[in-house]
Amino acid sequence: MRPAARPARGERWQVSLAILLVLAATAWARPLMLPDEGRYAGVAWEMLRSGDWWTPTLDGLPFFHKPPLFYWITAAAMSMFGMHEWTARAASMLGAWTGATAVYLFAWRWGSPRLARLAVVALLAQPLFFLGGQFANLDMLVAGCISATVLLAAHGALQQQAGRPHRHALAGAYVFAALGVLAKGLIGIVLPGLVIVVWLLALRRWRTLLALWWWPGLLLMLAIAAPWFLVMQARFPDFLNYFFVVQHFQRFSGSGFNNVQAWWFYPAVLLLCHGLWLPWLLRIFAPTQLTAARRDPVRLLMWVWFAVVLVFFSLPKSKLVGYVLPAVPPLVYLLADSFAVQTAAVEGVDGAHGPRRWWSGAVALSAIGALAVVAWLALHPVKSTRQLALVLKDRHQPTEPLFMLGNYDYDVPFYAGLREPVAIVDAWDDPALAQSDNWRKEIADAAGFAPARASASLLLPAQLPAALCDAPLSWVIGPADQADAWPALAGAEQVYRGEGRVLWRVDRRHAGQAGGPGCAGRPDAG
Repeated sequence: MRPAARPARGERWQVSLAILLVLAATAWARPLMLPDEGRYAGVAWEMLRSGDWWTPTLDGLPFFHKPPLFYWITAAAMSMFGMHEWTARAASMLGAWTGATAVYLFAWRWGSPRLARLAVVALLAQPLFFLGGQFANLDMLVAGCISATVLLAAHGALQQQAGRPHRHALAGAYVFAALGVLAKGLIGIVLPGLVIVVWLLALRRWRTLLALWWWPGLLLMLAIAAPWFLVMQARFPDFLNYFFVVQHFQRFSGSGFNNVQAWWFYPAVLLLCHGLWLPWLLRIFAPTQLTAARRDPVRLLMWVWFAVVLVFFSLPKSKLVGYVLPAVPPLVYLLADSFAVQTAAVEGVDGAHGPRRWWSGAVALSAIGALAVVAWLALHPVKSTRQLALVLKDRHQPTEPLFMLGNYDYDVPFYAGLREPVAIVDAWDDPALAQSDNWRKEIADAAGFAPARASASLLLPAQLPAALCDAPLSWVIGPADQADAWPALAGAEQVYRGEGRVLWRVDRRHAGQAGGPGCAGRPDAG
């Protein structure tokens, strides 16, 4: 199998820039959505404000649910371009750009220029991929790394089989595998490794498989990925156990986590998101097409890639939509390939325009649907406390403490530009915390790595009145439906009310009025 010549440098640059512009064009349009976008953007902001680019922190406490690549990229974007929604989403856009560019280049070399253009346009129009590229969490970043790793390794394997130079592609695969590990942990290497191994075994290319096990590449991967893990283990002795055992193996095999879904969840999601391409979905799943794919190394690669990701993420009980993003590029490639073959076969025949019109309509309607989702969320923000945070930013002074009652609004530090951790008031002594899978568990786990810091920022409800008396002016954010449950706020000024939250300004001279406990004995108490 001989590859086509690479696209001209001018076209490569044009396509790469076009991909980036498509992804970035509306990334600014809607506020960050809680909890995920606020959490990860907030951790990146803390990294930037603290100057500690090694240890991710959540409310000032070490946060080791995920590795640091997303935070590094996001904090760097914030540092260069400022605090905006699109800089908070820069890492996801970069992941989508990486995946789409890799698909385009691979399809050109091992398919045709037409297939490359069809695949990249369909991929960018696909709502799951487009919206994932504008959602500030780790799923699209690792999906982009996985896609680049698979396609570079496959390109290297095909080159090696043909006796052509392949080391540069192989080195690139090891680099992106390392970045995948830094993006989301072991799946950055496990998933692409499984794909390539199963693919080459299915092709019975044993020697090629051994040739890909290249020790300079392994050293390169370790040099990129290992230092962060070693530094964190040196600083926090329980880090490796928590990161790999708890956050990887227990989450994968356990059933006590949120978002429990049936085994068919991901097939249903993919069918829903690709429903407009139904004629080609039916074609690629036809028995004759599946049999033919086994004789074509590239089509077989895409099938193996799609199947491995789908099965891997369907095994755990806990499922989130974004986990299946690495399965989208190979599926879109197969759809575009099926359309290209179909239309080439009927070129010049009556009725040939029908498939083209359907394909164009599917691309257009998918793109319109994705843009409509962005527009609706921009006009009707959900799960956001941006307005409250902007009010706080306008009036809050750095020396004035901020308290959050019974919740941690992840996006407030980002939007308000807070320079210090927030004091979170909740039942931190509740033994049930260890069994939960929510924001409280995240904070409690982080507190275990820095108990001294946690003692100052995690308060029990009984500690709130005294804490409010420690500063002349304080700010409090709490649920609107529980405003009457906090006597210490009886004399506080309600500065903002919305999104189910209230923002109070507490002057200790008036604290506790209307029956609440006051600040008697303080120099400026009323």
